[in-house]
Amino acid sequence: MKRLWRATLACTIGLGLIVQADLARANLEDILYDKGQLTKEEWIKAKADNEKSAAEQDKALDQKFFIKGSYDQKKGLVFKSNDGNFSMELGLRFQLRYSYPQEGDSLNAANQLTLDDKDVSSFRIRRARLKMGGHAFQPWLKYYFEYDVPSNTLLDWRVDLAKFKWATLRVGQWKVNYNRERVDSSGAQQFADRSIVNSPFNLDRQTGVMLSGAFFESTPAYIIYHAGVFTGTGLNQSFNDDKRMLYVARLQWNFLGRDLPFSQSDVEYTENPTGSLAVAGAHNRADRFTFPTTSRAAGVVDGQFAINQAVEELAFKYRGFSLQQEFHVKEVTNKNTQAKTNLLGAYVQAGYFPHYMIDFIPQPLEVAFRYAFVDPNDTVRNDVLREQTVALNWFFAGHRNKLTLDASHLSQAGGVTPEDRIRLQYDISF
Repeated sequence: MKRLWRATLACTIGLGLIVQADLARANLEDILYDKGQLTKEEWIKAKADNEKSAAEQDKALDQKFFIKGSYDQKKGLVFKSNDGNFSMELGLRFQLRYSYPQEGDSLNAANQLTLDDKDVSSFRIRRARLKMGGHAFQPWLKYYFEYDVPSNTLLDWRVDLAKFKWATLRVGQWKVNYNRERVDSSGAQQFADRSIVNSPFNLDRQTGVMLSGAFFESTPAYIIYHAGVFTGTGLNQSFNDDKRMLYVARLQWNFLGRDLPFSQSDVEYTENPTGSLAVAGAHNRADRFTFPTTSRAAGVVDGQFAINQAVEELAFKYRGFSLQQEFHVKEVTNKNTQAKTNLLGAYVQAGYFPHYMIDFIPQPLEVAFRYAFVDPNDTVRNDVLREQTVALNWFFAGHRNKLTLDASHLSQAGGVTPEDRIRLQYDISF
């Protein structure tokens, strides 16, 4: 221990001597010039020599230390090579949630969850994520990983060949670029979680390949496309369960000439009106009615259900106001019986920072409202599920540090007892 203290003290003294020597060299020519021992020309030359020497020392340090580290408030820890060909961004995100009398919605079209009638007051670590991304060898060769600690699950792993804006190739596993609500990060939500529409219609994370690109950027004809082929078996499945694949296509029109990132709430205060209109479609053959799935029901043959679905989507932001809307249709055909089931679903949500209208209201406060419905079978009456949710958000540092309080009223036609839900969630990323 004494040796360690001595070494530390020696390093500190040495560093101090080096700094003092540099300062002495930097100030010596000024002192001599003030005393008249240097002409102006000699003083200028001495200053130039010192600057050149300092630049050479910096270059030598750059060659010795190839990687530089820093912290970015939006990206987390950032490591970059001096030549710009390698970078790595490391981030952590946590969500702590309190819910009463339940966390989810028992009125769920996808799986018809059954919860106890008794009220439950609970805390939960909803998400704890480790993220890593950047580029390697070239700035256009990008990678990204995301790991969920509570479930011990690798969520995302992907590589992008993004040399051309009009054609980017992605391979790996990620949230399929189908609808905005699902692609929006859970850390950039306007409410504590997604709507009741998400579960029965989203395509979730899949393994596959996708081509995407953009044309006519910064014009009213600005469009972005995505076209992908995936195994269609869901998260972390190493092989397909049949020879059929999941096919997905999406076309987005940025009708005001500006791209709208996948993030809810207008935290950034968008100066110019920015909006997008998108349509997407998907086709897959699955073993079960619910989708995505990784298990097979008894007596069901491979690919028994043909699933076709489509979505229309609108998003808009302008000076603290945000609007987001989706309308889903889904047709499921039992290839054994030829029976068809049609599902419908939609949501609309809007939020606003009232400070921009009433000065004395604190700027970090946002008020939001969402309405959603799901019709699990359009031929059956009295089975429509509905959600009405109001939310208050307080942004300490944008989506990276925020507090969300939302209250929902969940109902189902046909005499089912409605349910109310309150959730308080703290979300922090660093």
